[in-house]
Amino acid sequence: MTFVPATMKGVQLTQHGGLDSLTINPSIPVPSLTPNDVLIKVKAAGVNNTDLNTRIGWYSKGDNDADDAGWGGTALNLPLIQGADVCGYIVAVGDNVSNARIGERVLIEPCLFEANSEALSSPWYFGSECDGGFAQYTKVASQHAHAIHSSLSDIELASFPCSYSTAENMLCRAQVTEKDSVLITGASGGVGSAAIQLAKARGSKVVAVTSENKRDAILRLGADATLDRNADFNTYAKAQPFDVVIDLVAGPRWPELLDILKPFGRYATAGAIAGHTVPLDLRTLYLKDLQLLGCTILSEGVFASLIQRIEANQIKPLVSKVYPLEDITRAQQDFERKNHIGKLVLSVE
Repeated sequence: MTFVPATMKGVQLTQHGGLDSLTINPSIPVPSLTPNDVLIKVKAAGVNNTDLNTRIGWYSKGDNDADDAGWGGTALNLPLIQGADVCGYIVAVGDNVSNARIGERVLIEPCLFEANSEALSSPWYFGSECDGGFAQYTKVASQHAHAIHSSLSDIELASFPCSYSTAENMLCRAQVTEKDSVLITGASGGVGSAAIQLAKARGSKVVAVTSENKRDAILRLGADATLDRNADFNTYAKAQPFDVVIDLVAGPRWPELLDILKPFGRYATAGAIAGHTVPLDLRTLYLKDLQLLGCTILSEGVFASLIQRIEANQIKPLVSKVYPLEDITRAQQDFERKNHIGKLVLSVE
């Protein structure tokens, strides 16, 4: 039986705000299990936009961040351990879980449909509505801890769960196939770089929106072409508009992303890093018979499909930099600067 201590080291979000809202706590109680849970010794955890958005209260639609600043639109239970991207090993199981699972290396599915052995009426996000992976140990329902068999390192595997499942979900919802031409915004970020690989795995033609200094890296990742983010999208797409837009950026140029779609085109979004309030000309929407898809809750089977793609080496990790857990503030500062391609990952000892 693996020894499990009574307390652990972790990072706690104590309030909404700046980086000083994050506190290293060396004596947090190790999570206690309900019957359907597994306890995971965390080895690595990725940094995401969700972590920063939750910290600053970005999800809130009102004046009082505390009332609806969680991913699910409710108040957070502070102090909170964030961290949606987790690779680790099962060290203990609840009464309803087979002991055979102890020792498994797992990736945690971040979109939760069960917590504390109860089905959820609306999904939670790991590290938002419940404690996540920025700690030495974490717990989750057994069904959300997916065994992974791969030669990749714990650090590399921790780059997959949130970004790649988000990208896979967007592509599934938009029904992307080998017949489609796909424009991907925010292509150098975690979700964007994942979407490039996952679209190419389907055989699609991919054009990635990025900056000139990241162009070569994005092409090496598999994009067929790149488009400078300051370019005129309409001029580029006039000869051959796109079947699908995968958008993580939004912002003031958002209307152009609908203009460059073919009739019956599909637009899917799971982010708005350039601004969440955008103008919509309804004539563009209905005269072109477009589909607009918001993609947050993972569709059934998406995460299992991602695990299969990892194990089949159809996609590769893209880790830009690794930090010790104690350097989480530096990792989040670097994340905000957006100078990296791929993922920033915390190593947990």
